[in-house]
Amino acid sequence: MLLKSLSARLLILTVFFVMVSEVLIFVPSVARYRMTYFENRLAAGYLATLAFEASPDGRLDQGLIDELLARVGAQGVVLRRADGTMLSLDRIQPPRPDFTIDLAHPDIVLAIRGSFRTLFGAGDRVLRVLGPVGPLSNPPPLAGEGRVGADTAEVLLEERPLRQELWNFGIRILELSLVISLVTAALVYLSLQWLLVRPMRRITASMVEFRDDPEKTSRVIAASRRSDEIGVTERELAILQKTVRQALAQRARLAALGTAVTKINHDLRNILATARLVTDGLTASAAPEVRRVAPRLIDAIDRAIALCTSTLDFSREGAPPLAPSRLLLAALIDEIGPELAVSQADLAIECAIPPDLAVSADRDQLYRVFLNLARNAVEAGAHRLRFSAAREGGTIAVEIADDGHGLPPKARENLFRPFFGSARPGGSGLGLAIARELVRAHGGELSLVSSAGAGTVFRLTLPAPAARELSRARASMS
Repeated sequence: MLLKSLSARLLILTVFFVMVSEVLIFVPSVARYRMTYFENRLAAGYLATLAFEASPDGRLDQGLIDELLARVGAQGVVLRRADGTMLSLDRIQPPRPDFTIDLAHPDIVLAIRGSFRTLFGAGDRVLRVLGPVGPLSNPPPLAGEGRVGADTAEVLLEERPLRQELWNFGIRILELSLVISLVTAALVYLSLQWLLVRPMRRITASMVEFRDDPEKTSRVIAASRRSDEIGVTERELAILQKTVRQALAQRARLAALGTAVTKINHDLRNILATARLVTDGLTASAAPEVRRVAPRLIDAIDRAIALCTSTLDFSREGAPPLAPSRLLLAALIDEIGPELAVSQADLAIECAIPPDLAVSADRDQLYRVFLNLARNAVEAGAHRLRFSAAREGGTIAVEIADDGHGLPPKARENLFRPFFGSARPGGSGLGLAIARELVRAHGGELSLVSSAGAGTVFRLTLPAPAARELSRARASMS
């Protein structure tokens, strides 16, 4: 559970990255430590050869030579002076060198490779190390350059002590790296806990509490005064929670109002139905004035009944249940003309949809959408209505264009808003809102492309059926 937290993961990553950095530092450090080891042995060998100058006859006892070599940690020392003289300290049987290392021309790549060969080697080679030496007051040679006219010393060294020194140095570096990694990771961990983890937990807890009871005022987070990203998040979350709480309260009021309107509409519809029956009897009245007024009264009652029906349909919870099937669009459009109850002279319907273009949709609901758009065109004074469709990638786009007088600006602004988007007096504005809801229930969209004095164009998109479904639809229609 601990490893799932952000701070614990960052703690582990910090330790890992610091260790990687220490490894990158360790490689040249080991090479430098090895070079220093050789330089110290050369300097010690040079000082040991100075014992010849203290000797009265220029010769040393073998016991003293062995003791000096033990102090140097070498098997042999040779000093070649700039004037050509040579001094040497050797054991009775000095070993033969296996490898020569020249410090007069250092190479970092060769030094690194040699260091790892010493570290992980198994044998005990004898190394011949040579390099310039001289009085301690003389400056050391620069990298890649020898000291001009300087004395040169050679020492024979066993590799085993050097290997042990390198391993000890590596262990010290590892221990130091672990301490640095843990201290750095602990500081990062504490910083994250204070700057990020604790505020995030507070934000998360506020979101969970708000989800459980969004209408409770105390669930809204109290934003801090921080100016960083966490502070911005807290303030935006507080605004979001307040907005959602207000929207939920408004939605609850609207839901209660909608329930009341639904009940009123139901009762009013029954009353209007009774009034409609009574009004039908007035058309057979003997009084001419009554017969003249009765048709207008009947039309008013019919409009009131239609408004109640539309309101009841819209007040239902969500879109109606769909029963999708595979159908051909052109065949569905052909059924619209007879339903409009207008003559071909008043409205010419042109179907430019390919006869084999099929969709997967609820036939009755899709027919209701097209019929609503056609009726709107008739009410807008259109004499020509054109349906066209084409497959566009994974969708089928249908355009419905008429030559009516177009929609007024106010109707375009509130086109799909219930009770606001009607383009004719007395309209409820529910037709297009319900049509759009039905199209969205199919996974598509209904939108207005253009509306001017030359006519109006609506665009309807639906998901295109797969090729196998399309062939099945053609077979069922044939």
